[in-house]
Amino acid sequence: MRSHELKLLVIFDVIMTENSVSRAAEQLSMSQPAVSNAVARMRTLWEDELFVPDGRKIQPTVYAKNLWEKIRDPLYNLNQALAPENFDPKTAKRTFRIALPDIALDALWLEMRQLFEQQAPGLNLHAVPYTIGQTGQLLDEGEVDLVIGQSNRSLENICTDHLFDTSYVCAMRKGHALAKNRLTAEQFAAAEHLLVSLSGNTNSPTDQALQQLGLSRRVAFTVNHFASAIPIIRESDLIAILPTDLLHRFLPCDDLAIVYPPVDIPHTSISMLWHKRQSVDDGLIWLRRHIKKIFVERREQQVREVQQCICA
Repeated sequence: MRSHELKLLVIFDVIMTENSVSRAAEQLSMSQPAVSNAVARMRTLWEDELFVPDGRKIQPTVYAKNLWEKIRDPLYNLNQALAPENFDPKTAKRTFRIALPDIALDALWLEMRQLFEQQAPGLNLHAVPYTIGQTGQLLDEGEVDLVIGQSNRSLENICTDHLFDTSYVCAMRKGHALAKNRLTAEQFAAAEHLLVSLSGNTNSPTDQALQQLGLSRRVAFTVNHFASAIPIIRESDLIAILPTDLLHRFLPCDDLAIVYPPVDIPHTSISMLWHKRQSVDDGLIWLRRHIKKIFVERREQQVREVQQCICA
């Protein structure tokens, strides 16, 4: 391979990673016209359009996706062999992108910002919307460095590190009729429900548990953010199955009734997930270590406080 072709592959790799010619130029310390000229040479050399405009972003062609699949890991390994990164959080200039649900963001972001201000002033942390089904694609295509969400060990080339298992409770407003006595499965099924669905799918483990008892429920409202659920159930007759992790910061309000669900809802395993090509990335290792520390230190105490507030 000629040296100029290797240089084009490096530029191509950064464009694919950043999904933007302008951001690639920033990462490469090149002018945008210089990167655009490089793209023109790629198109001529490889006889393919490679990138097509899509609003403010670009979409790679099938040829570009296939090419990147073949060259991105070898390029990364070659770069690490020739110039291994020595990550120093005090001096590093870098942006990390994490896909995560809002419940994890609320638990994590403030402490991460405080950490960055104290130890890593040059680092940026950007949140990306999360749904369960997009984990593999986001990591495969390099759109994020890390995903925090449901564990999935079936994904090829994806590494995982377990954070915690979340449990669920049933929440409703304090004066709700169902908060007065022990909740039965029949009463639970007959109530009007609010469902938090990040993907829009209304078939949840709660519905599957009810089906095993020959019951079904009415999902009257759905929201796609956990933070939206509490204000709605506080001011309505809707009830909701929610993770205990969400409820901790609402306990001082004393206007929620929290009860055990009358059906067996399986715990959800929450993990950090990243692509294997970044397993030796010192910066990401540093980030993962601090994320896990925050979750482990805070969560056990918070869950105990929620459990103490559960109505008998």
